[in-house]
Amino acid sequence: MKQLRIGMIGYKFMGKAHSNAYRSLPMFFPQAMKPEMSVICGRNAEAVGAAADQLGWAESVTDWQELVNRDDIDLIDINAPSNAHKEIALAAAKAGKHIFCEKPLALNLADSREMLDAANAAGIKHMIGFNYRFSPAVRLAKRLVESGRLGKIYHFRAWFLQDWILDPEFPLVWRLQKEVAGSGSHGDLGAHLIDLAHFLVGEVQEVIGMSETFIKERPLAAEMTGLSAKAGKDAPRGAVTVDDATVFLARFANGALGSFEATRFAAGHRSTNSFEINGSLGSVKFDFERMNELEVYLTSDAEDVQGFRRVLATDPSHDYAEAWWPPGHTIGFEHTFIHEMLELSSAIAEGRQPEPNFNDGVKCQAVLEAVERSITERRWVEISEM
Repeated sequence: MKQLRIGMIGYKFMGKAHSNAYRSLPMFFPQAMKPEMSVICGRNAEAVGAAADQLGWAESVTDWQELVNRDDIDLIDINAPSNAHKEIALAAAKAGKHIFCEKPLALNLADSREMLDAANAAGIKHMIGFNYRFSPAVRLAKRLVESGRLGKIYHFRAWFLQDWILDPEFPLVWRLQKEVAGSGSHGDLGAHLIDLAHFLVGEVQEVIGMSETFIKERPLAAEMTGLSAKAGKDAPRGAVTVDDATVFLARFANGALGSFEATRFAAGHRSTNSFEINGSLGSVKFDFERMNELEVYLTSDAEDVQGFRRVLATDPSHDYAEAWWPPGHTIGFEHTFIHEMLELSSAIAEGRQPEPNFNDGVKCQAVLEAVERSITERRWVEISEM
Protein backbone atom coordinates (compact mmCIF):
# COMPACT_ATOMS: atom_id res chain seq x y z
CA MET A 1 0.00 0.00 0.00
CA LYS A 2 1.67 3.22 -1.16
CA GLN A 3 -1.13 5.53 -0.08
CA LEU A 4 -3.46 5.45 2.91
CA ARG A 5 -6.97 6.43 1.84
CA ILE A 6 -8.68 8.09 4.79
CA GLY A 7 -12.31 8.64 5.68
CA MET A 8 -12.64 11.03 8.62
CA ILE A 9 -15.75 11.39 10.79
CA GLY A 10 -15.76 14.75 12.56
CA TYR A 11 -14.50 18.11 11.37
CA LYS A 12 -14.21 20.61 14.22
CA PHE A 13 -11.40 20.97 16.81
CA MET A 14 -9.79 17.54 16.39
CA GLY A 15 -10.85 17.37 12.76
CA LYS A 16 -8.73 20.42 12.01
CA ALA A 17 -5.79 19.03 13.99
CA HIS A 18 -5.94 15.70 12.16
CA SER A 19 -6.40 17.31 8.75
CA ASN A 20 -3.37 19.52 9.27
CA ALA A 21 -1.36 16.46 10.29
CA TYR A 22 -2.33 14.49 7.21
CA ARG A 23 -1.47 17.43 4.94
CA SER A 24 1.88 18.12 6.62
CA LEU A 25 3.11 14.54 7.00
CA PRO A 26 4.49 13.99 3.46
CA MET A 27 6.17 17.41 3.43
CA PHE A 28 8.28 16.79 6.53
CA PHE A 29 8.37 12.99 6.64
CA PRO A 30 8.56 11.97 2.98
CA GLN A 31 9.51 8.42 3.93
CA ALA A 32 6.05 7.86 5.45
CA MET A 33 3.13 6.32 3.61
CA LYS A 34 1.29 9.25 2.04
CA PRO A 35 -2.18 9.97 3.50
CA GLU A 36 -4.87 10.53 0.89
CA MET A 37 -7.55 12.82 2.34
CA SER A 38 -10.43 11.13 0.56
CA VAL A 39 -13.69 11.74 2.44
CA ILE A 40 -14.78 13.83 5.43
CA CYS A 41 -18.09 13.11 7.15
CA GLY A 42 -20.42 15.18 9.33
CA ARG A 43 -24.14 15.50 10.03
CA ASN A 44 -24.60 18.98 8.57
CA ALA A 45 -24.15 18.85 4.79
CA GLU A 46 -23.41 22.55 4.37
CA ALA A 47 -20.97 22.72 7.29
CA VAL A 48 -19.07 19.56 6.40
CA GLY A 49 -18.89 20.68 2.77
CA ALA A 50 -17.31 23.96 3.86
CA ALA A 51 -14.93 22.02 6.11
CA ALA A 52 -13.89 19.81 3.20
CA ASP A 53 -12.98 22.89 1.16
CA GLN A 54 -11.15 24.55 4.04
CA LEU A 55 -9.26 21.51 5.29
CA GLY A 56 -8.42 19.93 1.94
CA TRP A 57 -10.64 16.86 1.68
CA ALA A 58 -11.63 15.57 -1.77
CA GLU A 59 -15.23 14.77 -0.84
CA SER A 60 -17.76 15.30 1.94
CA VAL A 61 -20.66 13.07 3.01
CA THR A 62 -23.23 12.96 5.83
CA ASP A 63 -23.72 9.18 6.21
CA TRP A 64 -20.91 7.59 8.23
CA GLN A 65 -22.33 4.08 7.75
CA GLU A 66 -21.99 4.42 4.00
CA LEU A 67 -18.48 5.80 4.43
CA VAL A 68 -17.15 2.89 6.51
CA ASN A 69 -18.35 0.41 3.90
CA ARG A 70 -16.76 2.09 0.88
CA ASP A 71 -14.17 0.04 -0.99
CA ASP A 72 -12.00 3.09 -1.66
CA ILE A 73 -11.27 3.78 2.04
CA ASP A 74 -8.48 2.10 4.02
CA LEU A 75 -8.71 3.86 7.40
CA ILE A 76 -11.51 5.44 9.42
CA ASP A 77 -10.52 8.42 11.58
CA ILE A 78 -13.04 8.96 14.40
CA ASN A 79 -13.00 12.36 16.10
CA ALA A 80 -16.75 12.78 16.60
CA PRO A 81 -18.06 13.21 20.18
CA SER A 82 -17.30 10.35 22.56
CA ASN A 83 -20.77 8.77 22.48
CA ALA A 84 -20.34 8.00 18.76
CA HIS A 85 -16.98 6.21 19.02
CA LYS A 86 -18.18 2.69 19.76
CA GLU A 87 -20.81 2.33 17.05
CA ILE A 88 -18.55 3.73 14.35
CA ALA A 89 -15.53 1.69 15.43
CA LEU A 90 -17.47 -1.58 15.52
CA ALA A 91 -18.82 -0.94 12.03
CA ALA A 92 -15.38 0.02 10.72
CA ALA A 93 -13.81 -3.11 12.19
CA LYS A 94 -16.53 -5.26 10.65
CA ALA A 95 -15.79 -3.62 7.31
CA GLY A 96 -12.09 -4.43 7.70
CA LYS A 97 -10.94 -0.83 7.96
CA HIS A 98 -8.00 0.32 10.05
CA ILE A 99 -9.13 2.73 12.79
CA PHE A 100 -7.77 5.86 14.42
CA CYS A 101 -10.01 6.92 17.33
CA GLU A 102 -9.69 9.96 19.53
CA LYS A 103 -9.73 9.45 23.28
CA PRO A 104 -11.52 8.42 25.36
CA LEU A 105 -12.01 5.19 23.47
CA ALA A 106 -15.65 4.91 24.62
CA LEU A 107 -18.03 6.03 27.35
CA ASN A 108 -17.21 3.10 29.61
CA LEU A 109 -14.83 0.20 30.10
CA ALA A 110 -17.19 -2.48 28.80
CA ASP A 111 -17.63 -0.63 25.50
CA SER A 112 -13.88 -0.04 25.24
CA ARG A 113 -13.21 -3.74 25.65
CA GLU A 114 -15.82 -4.55 23.03
CA MET A 115 -14.09 -2.20 20.60
CA LEU A 116 -10.69 -3.77 21.29
CA ASP A 117 -12.06 -7.29 20.83
CA ALA A 118 -13.75 -6.34 17.56
CA ALA A 119 -10.59 -4.72 16.20
CA ASN A 120 -8.44 -7.69 17.14
CA ALA A 121 -10.94 -10.17 15.69
CA ALA A 122 -10.95 -8.23 12.42
CA GLY A 123 -7.16 -8.23 12.24
CA ILE A 124 -7.00 -4.49 11.61
CA LYS A 125 -4.56 -1.86 12.88
CA HIS A 126 -5.96 0.41 15.58
CA MET A 127 -4.70 3.54 17.30
CA ILE A 128 -6.01 5.90 19.99
CA GLY A 129 -5.31 9.62 20.06
CA PHE A 130 -3.02 10.30 23.00
CA ASN A 131 -1.05 12.97 21.17
CA TYR A 132 1.00 14.25 24.13
CA ARG A 133 3.16 11.13 23.95
CA PHE A 134 4.55 12.58 20.74
CA SER A 135 6.20 15.69 22.11
CA PRO A 136 9.99 15.36 21.75
CA ALA A 137 10.50 16.49 25.36
CA VAL A 138 8.14 13.77 26.63
CA ARG A 139 10.05 11.22 24.55
CA LEU A 140 13.25 12.44 26.21
CA ALA A 141 11.68 11.88 29.64
CA LYS A 142 10.76 8.37 28.53
CA ARG A 143 14.34 7.72 27.43
CA LEU A 144 15.75 8.94 30.74
CA VAL A 145 13.41 6.66 32.69
CA GLU A 146 13.98 3.59 30.51
CA SER A 147 17.77 4.00 30.45
CA GLY A 148 17.91 4.05 34.25
CA ARG A 149 19.45 7.52 34.38
CA LEU A 150 16.78 8.60 36.89
CA GLY A 151 17.29 5.45 38.94
CA LYS A 152 14.41 3.78 40.75
CA ILE A 153 11.22 5.76 40.21
CA TYR A 154 9.54 6.91 43.42
CA HIS A 155 6.99 9.53 42.37
CA PHE A 156 4.85 10.52 39.40
CA ARG A 157 2.72 13.62 39.92
CA ALA A 158 0.65 15.14 37.15
CA TRP A 159 -1.85 17.94 36.72
CA PHE A 160 -3.92 19.19 33.78
CA LEU A 161 -5.41 22.59 34.60
CA GLN A 162 -7.76 24.66 32.45
CA ASP A 163 -10.15 27.57 33.06
CA TRP A 164 -12.34 27.74 29.94
CA ILE A 165 -15.64 27.08 31.80
CA LEU A 166 -14.83 29.22 34.83
CA ASP A 167 -17.68 31.63 33.95
CA PRO A 168 -20.90 30.09 35.39
CA GLU A 169 -22.77 31.51 32.37
CA PHE A 170 -20.63 29.58 29.90
CA PRO A 171 -23.07 27.37 27.94
CA LEU A 172 -23.83 23.71 28.53
CA VAL A 173 -21.65 22.25 25.75
CA TRP A 174 -21.55 18.52 24.98
CA ARG A 175 -18.38 18.06 27.03
CA LEU A 176 -20.48 18.84 30.15
CA GLN A 177 -23.09 16.15 29.43
CA LYS A 178 -22.32 12.65 30.68
CA GLU A 179 -24.45 10.90 28.07
CA VAL A 180 -22.29 12.41 25.32
CA ALA A 181 -18.85 12.87 26.91
CA GLY A 182 -18.80 10.03 29.45
CA SER A 183 -17.17 12.21 32.11
CA GLY A 184 -15.85 15.74 32.52
CA SER A 185 -12.35 16.88 33.39
CA HIS A 186 -11.56 13.34 34.55
CA GLY A 187 -12.09 11.63 31.18
CA ASP A 188 -11.11 14.60 29.02
CA LEU A 189 -7.98 15.86 30.79
CA GLY A 190 -7.23 13.13 33.31
CA ALA A 191 -7.15 10.51 30.55
CA HIS A 192 -4.08 12.18 29.07
CA LEU A 193 -2.34 12.17 32.46
CA ILE A 194 -3.14 8.49 32.97
CA ASP A 195 -1.78 7.58 29.56
CA LEU A 196 1.41 9.56 30.20
CA ALA A 197 1.77 7.72 33.51
CA HIS A 198 1.40 4.36 31.78
CA PHE A 199 3.83 5.44 29.04
CA LEU A 200 6.48 6.85 31.35
CA VAL A 201 6.24 4.87 34.61
CA GLY A 202 4.15 1.72 34.12
CA GLU A 203 0.93 0.05 35.21
CA VAL A 204 -1.28 1.60 37.87
CA GLN A 205 -2.21 -0.90 40.60
CA GLU A 206 -4.75 0.93 42.81
CA VAL A 207 -6.41 4.34 43.15
CA ILE A 208 -8.50 6.51 45.43
CA GLY A 209 -10.09 9.80 44.40
CA MET A 210 -12.53 12.64 44.88
CA SER A 211 -14.38 14.93 42.49
CA GLU A 212 -16.69 17.93 42.42
CA THR A 213 -19.10 19.66 40.08
CA PHE A 214 -18.88 23.32 41.08
CA ILE A 215 -21.51 24.74 38.71
CA LYS A 216 -24.60 22.53 38.68
CA GLU A 217 -26.57 24.23 35.88
CA ARG A 218 -25.68 26.23 32.78
CA PRO A 219 -27.56 27.92 29.91
CA LEU A 220 -28.18 25.65 26.94
CA ALA A 221 -25.81 26.23 24.03
CA ALA A 222 -27.14 27.75 20.84
CA GLU A 223 -23.92 26.99 18.97
CA MET A 224 -20.59 25.40 19.83
CA THR A 225 -17.28 24.55 18.22
CA GLY A 226 -14.10 23.30 19.82
CA LEU A 227 -13.88 24.83 23.29
CA SER A 228 -16.04 27.87 22.49
CA ALA A 229 -19.82 28.26 22.55
CA LYS A 230 -22.65 30.78 22.68
CA ALA A 231 -26.00 30.68 24.46
CA GLY A 232 -29.13 32.29 23.13
CA LYS A 233 -30.71 35.25 24.94
CA ASP A 234 -32.68 34.09 28.00
CA ALA A 235 -31.72 30.50 27.16
CA PRO A 236 -33.18 27.77 29.37
CA ARG A 237 -30.74 26.04 31.69
CA GLY A 238 -29.72 22.41 31.88
CA ALA A 239 -27.93 20.23 34.41
CA VAL A 240 -24.17 19.69 34.28
CA THR A 241 -23.83 15.92 34.64
CA VAL A 242 -20.04 15.51 34.71
CA ASP A 243 -17.24 16.44 37.08
CA ASP A 244 -15.64 19.88 36.93
CA ALA A 245 -12.58 18.64 38.82
CA THR A 246 -11.19 15.25 39.88
CA VAL A 247 -8.17 14.50 42.04
CA PHE A 248 -6.83 11.02 42.79
CA LEU A 249 -3.90 9.17 44.29
CA ALA A 250 -2.37 6.05 42.77
CA ARG A 251 0.07 3.28 43.58
CA PHE A 252 1.97 1.82 40.62
CA ALA A 253 2.77 -1.87 40.24
CA ASN A 254 6.48 -1.03 40.52
CA GLY A 255 5.94 0.63 43.91
CA ALA A 256 6.00 4.26 42.78
CA LEU A 257 3.38 6.66 44.14
CA GLY A 258 1.27 8.90 41.94
CA SER A 259 -0.95 11.97 42.30
CA PHE A 260 -3.25 13.28 39.56
CA GLU A 261 -5.32 16.46 39.28
CA ALA A 262 -7.63 17.46 36.43
CA THR A 263 -9.77 20.60 36.56
CA ARG A 264 -11.43 23.18 34.35
CA PHE A 265 -11.63 25.66 37.23
CA ALA A 266 -8.00 26.75 37.64
CA ALA A 267 -8.11 30.49 36.88
CA GLY A 268 -5.18 31.62 34.76
CA HIS A 269 -4.36 28.14 33.45
CA ARG A 270 -5.29 27.90 29.78
CA SER A 271 -3.90 24.40 29.30
CA THR A 272 -1.31 23.50 31.92
CA ASN A 273 -0.59 19.85 31.20
CA SER A 274 2.35 18.97 33.44
CA PHE A 275 4.11 16.10 35.15
CA GLU A 276 7.10 15.54 37.41
CA ILE A 277 8.96 12.27 37.92
CA ASN A 278 11.27 11.74 40.89
CA GLY A 279 13.78 8.89 40.98
CA SER A 280 16.70 7.83 43.13
CA LEU A 281 19.20 9.39 40.70
CA GLY A 282 17.30 12.39 39.42
CA SER A 283 14.07 14.07 38.38
CA VAL A 284 12.36 15.53 35.32
CA LYS A 285 9.64 18.19 35.03
CA PHE A 286 7.48 18.95 31.97
CA ASP A 287 4.82 21.56 31.19
CA PHE A 288 3.10 21.40 27.80
CA GLU A 289 2.68 25.19 27.76
CA ARG A 290 6.47 25.11 27.30
CA MET A 291 6.37 21.89 25.34
CA ASN A 292 9.85 22.10 23.80
CA GLU A 293 11.53 22.07 27.21
CA LEU A 294 12.27 19.37 29.76
CA GLU A 295 13.71 20.28 33.14
CA VAL A 296 16.25 17.68 34.22
CA TYR A 297 18.02 17.18 37.57
CA LEU A 298 20.72 14.53 38.04
CA THR A 299 22.25 13.71 41.42
CA SER A 300 25.51 12.81 39.64
CA ASP A 301 26.24 16.47 38.91
CA ALA A 302 28.94 18.09 40.98
CA GLU A 303 27.55 19.47 44.22
CA ASP A 304 28.34 23.08 43.40
CA VAL A 305 26.32 23.02 40.14
CA GLN A 306 23.44 20.78 41.14
CA GLY A 307 19.98 21.99 40.17
CA PHE A 308 17.35 21.63 37.48
CA ARG A 309 18.63 22.41 33.98
CA ARG A 310 16.45 23.44 31.05
CA VAL A 311 16.92 21.08 28.11
CA LEU A 312 15.55 22.37 24.81
CA ALA A 313 14.44 19.26 22.91
CA THR A 314 15.02 20.67 19.42
CA ASP A 315 18.42 19.21 18.51
CA PRO A 316 18.52 16.37 15.95
CA SER A 317 19.34 13.92 18.77
CA HIS A 318 15.75 14.29 20.03
CA ASP A 319 12.87 12.29 18.58
CA TYR A 320 11.33 13.86 15.43
CA ALA A 321 13.45 17.03 15.70
CA GLU A 322 15.60 16.28 12.67
CA ALA A 323 12.56 16.67 10.40
CA TRP A 324 11.81 20.18 11.58
CA TRP A 325 13.84 23.34 12.04
CA PRO A 326 17.39 24.23 13.13
CA PRO A 327 18.11 23.73 16.86
CA GLY A 328 16.30 26.26 19.03
CA HIS A 329 13.52 26.79 16.47
CA THR A 330 10.57 25.38 18.39
CA ILE A 331 7.51 23.38 17.35
CA GLY A 332 3.92 23.49 18.67
CA PHE A 333 0.73 21.62 19.57
CA GLU A 334 -0.07 20.72 15.97
CA HIS A 335 3.23 18.88 15.56
CA THR A 336 2.25 16.25 18.12
CA PHE A 337 -0.53 15.18 15.75
CA ILE A 338 1.86 15.02 12.79
CA HIS A 339 4.14 12.74 14.81
CA GLU A 340 1.08 10.72 15.82
CA MET A 341 0.08 10.20 12.20
CA LEU A 342 3.68 9.29 11.35
CA GLU A 343 3.44 6.44 13.87
CA LEU A 344 0.07 5.40 12.46
CA SER A 345 1.16 5.32 8.82
CA SER A 346 4.51 3.70 9.64
CA ALA A 347 2.85 0.95 11.69
CA ILE A 348 0.40 0.13 8.90
CA ALA A 349 3.22 0.04 6.34
CA GLU A 350 5.30 -2.21 8.61
CA GLY A 351 2.43 -4.52 9.52
CA ARG A 352 2.54 -3.84 13.28
CA GLN A 353 0.15 -2.27 15.75
CA PRO A 354 0.68 1.46 16.31
CA GLU A 355 1.40 2.75 19.80
CA PRO A 356 -0.70 3.78 21.61
CA ASN A 357 -3.53 1.54 20.45
CA PHE A 358 -6.88 0.29 21.74
CA ASN A 359 -5.09 -1.78 24.40
CA ASP A 360 -3.84 1.49 25.87
CA GLY A 361 -7.32 2.97 25.59
CA VAL A 362 -8.77 0.08 27.59
CA LYS A 363 -6.03 0.39 30.25
CA CYS A 364 -6.76 4.09 30.59
CA GLN A 365 -10.50 3.51 30.82
CA ALA A 366 -9.98 0.93 33.56
CA VAL A 367 -8.14 3.51 35.68
CA LEU A 368 -10.76 6.18 34.96
CA GLU A 369 -13.55 3.90 36.11
CA ALA A 370 -11.61 2.63 39.11
CA VAL A 371 -11.28 6.25 40.25
CA GLU A 372 -15.01 6.79 39.76
CA ARG A 373 -15.77 3.65 41.78
CA SER A 374 -13.44 4.78 44.54
CA ILE A 375 -15.26 8.13 44.71
CA THR A 376 -18.65 6.44 44.91
CA GLU A 377 -17.58 3.80 47.45
CA ARG A 378 -15.08 6.04 49.32
CA ARG A 379 -12.28 3.45 49.30
CA TRP A 380 -9.12 2.33 47.54
CA VAL A 381 -9.92 0.36 44.36
CA GLU A 382 -7.59 -2.15 42.69
CA ILE A 383 -7.42 -1.91 38.90
CA SER A 384 -7.72 -5.71 38.83
CA GLU A 385 -11.31 -5.29 40.13
CA MET A 386 -12.38 -3.59 36.94
